[in-house]
Amino acid sequence: MEKYQDPDLSFQERAEDLTDRMTFEEQAEQLRYEASAVERLGVPAYNWWNEGLHGVARSGTATMFPQAIGLAAMFDSKLLGKVAKIIGTEARAKYNASSKKGDRDIYKGMTLWSPNINIFRDPRWGRGHETYGEDPFLTTKLGVSFVKGLQGDGKYMLAAGCAKHFAAHSGPEALRHEFNTVASKKDLSETYLPAFEALVKEAKVEGVMGAYTRLNGEPTCASAFLMDKLKDWGFDGYFVSDCWAIRDFHESHHVTKTPTESAAMAINAGCDLNCGHTYLYMLQAEQEGLVSRKTIRDAVVRLMRTRMRLGLFDKTELDEIPYDVVACDEHRKVSLECAEKSMVLLKNNGMLPLKKDEIKSIAVIGPNSDSIDALRGNYYGTSAGPKTFLEGIRDEAAGSDIRVYYAEGASLDKDRIQPLAKAGDGIAEALILGEMADVIVLCVGLDATLEGEQGDTGNAFDSGDKRDLLLPEGQRVLVEKVLSLGKPTVVVLAAGSSLNPLCDQADALIQAWYPGELGGVALANILFGKVSPSGKLPLTFYESIDKIPDFSDYSMKDRTYRYTRENILYPFGFGLSYGKIVVTDAVYDAGSGTLTVSVENQGDVTCEDVVEIYIRSNTSPDATPFPKLCGFARVAIAAGGEENITIKLDDSAFEVVNEEGEIVSGGSEFTIYAGTSQPDELSQKLGAAPFLKVDVVK
Repeated sequence: MEKYQDPDLSFQERAEDLTDRMTFEEQAEQLRYEASAVERLGVPAYNWWNEGLHGVARSGTATMFPQAIGLAAMFDSKLLGKVAKIIGTEARAKYNASSKKGDRDIYKGMTLWSPNINIFRDPRWGRGHETYGEDPFLTTKLGVSFVKGLQGDGKYMLAAGCAKHFAAHSGPEALRHEFNTVASKKDLSETYLPAFEALVKEAKVEGVMGAYTRLNGEPTCASAFLMDKLKDWGFDGYFVSDCWAIRDFHESHHVTKTPTESAAMAINAGCDLNCGHTYLYMLQAEQEGLVSRKTIRDAVVRLMRTRMRLGLFDKTELDEIPYDVVACDEHRKVSLECAEKSMVLLKNNGMLPLKKDEIKSIAVIGPNSDSIDALRGNYYGTSAGPKTFLEGIRDEAAGSDIRVYYAEGASLDKDRIQPLAKAGDGIAEALILGEMADVIVLCVGLDATLEGEQGDTGNAFDSGDKRDLLLPEGQRVLVEKVLSLGKPTVVVLAAGSSLNPLCDQADALIQAWYPGELGGVALANILFGKVSPSGKLPLTFYESIDKIPDFSDYSMKDRTYRYTRENILYPFGFGLSYGKIVVTDAVYDAGSGTLTVSVENQGDVTCEDVVEIYIRSNTSPDATPFPKLCGFARVAIAAGGEENITIKLDDSAFEVVNEEGEIVSGGSEFTIYAGTSQPDELSQKLGAAPFLKVDVVK
């Protein structure tokens, strides 16, 4: 037995031994995402590129969970960790089976390039629905939980997570290959870097992916500033470029002149793996003296170490995970639970929940009513049995006397449904059915063919980014016409970002996100009161794009709930329920650093809600203008019941970041806020329960 084959040795020792047995040419071939086999050493080919954002993606059937922004709306770290473990388990099952068939193609490996922990700072960004929202604290807690669930805690990783895109990357998509992000020291330390630091330090994330952009002049895949951060944090995994990002060095950023220079620049900075083909020039770079053989060797050691940590060279118990766990009933039930907990009730004048014995007909209208795309988001797998909104409502109405009508009403993004028809060709049918029905469920919004990644979307939006916060014009006309009927109407908004649907006349509004394969079942369960809605907005919904800073401005000034109270339609952290859970008392214990919160359900419906804790320094000039989230916990309380919960506040709650990017004490006087929303006037006006204030002297 050779050293690299000995499971009793450390992964580092084994990786070094294996790498040193390779020829220089064989080593160079391991630096690309399509790593070649080294048959004489028993090293199979390996494709590093796999995706697992909200389910194993792009490799056939898998459990499809709500898109990441919907998972964030759950405000539930524990459940998200469970989701990640399922994703890792299904990825492993697929890998085991595919490998036995000799299939080692793309999307079949155990290195999942998720989660996306970029901050959703601007509502125009098309990829924002891949993230956990606008708040660094929420993103950090959810990202850590996801990686821990995905990677597991055994000797061998269940799957390898990857924190992306490092760092300060959130549009514009159309400019991403040439864009230079300018971010202040304060904004980097306070907003853009905390989640990456936590995933490295706390979750021990195995991979980090750079972005396409430059950060303050440096390409992020070869940034001395960012690479030094990883060293300071003790990063012990592998670094991968975003796909074809190194090519941008010479083609778009013009920081190098040739592919050879770009390859050398990236690997010398610490980019071990190239998603792309620029590292095909690595041998030439070495011949020209631009990179040393030791640098290449050390990068390969890190890559082999990751594969060994995954147990890909050993026989392990992970090899026994069978394929039949993929999309099994148990996993699909978790997807349904997530969809139910992710949907956010933004408005309800008493129309919801619907009572079956009081209605005879429902008209389900709109382009997202029967759309599977409206369930998916991007980076998705194939569901074993998706349920659209229409199907969910029909299934729930089955066996009752309720008739369910359906009309598409409008195209998703065109002015007509049929190409040869006149504009607005679906309106008449929508109005006919709306007039016949007792209740209207109006399903509008977007999907990932409109908002998403550059290259993945159509021409309606700017390379996936939104131009404004409005629905496409055809849908705006549909909403206006249907609401003018004056019938009881609930608007269901499927979208991954902030939109203003202009539906003030609607009786209820539900933000459904892209809710995964059983989104239709979840919606029906909420509409008919089987489940009380409990999701919260993980980002601010703005009234208009006109009052938001320029898209290319990465300053946090006048952005997100921590820095503005202007131009807000629905606030971060807001979400209604059918119950009435109220915080009645809150006591902070400085000795243990915990906040004990008393919570009562003063309504007549058993329900879940999220207790949200915010804090603000009353003395530091470096504090964010408005209170910041510093804790949250889900509670489920029976009608009339009460519960005490204890929430640990991290030291970071009492710290601030100065203009030099230094983390310093926030002073001696703080106010802690406890409620089921953030402590702002608009949330209260919109129906949130009252919050409590606790003054703390440190």
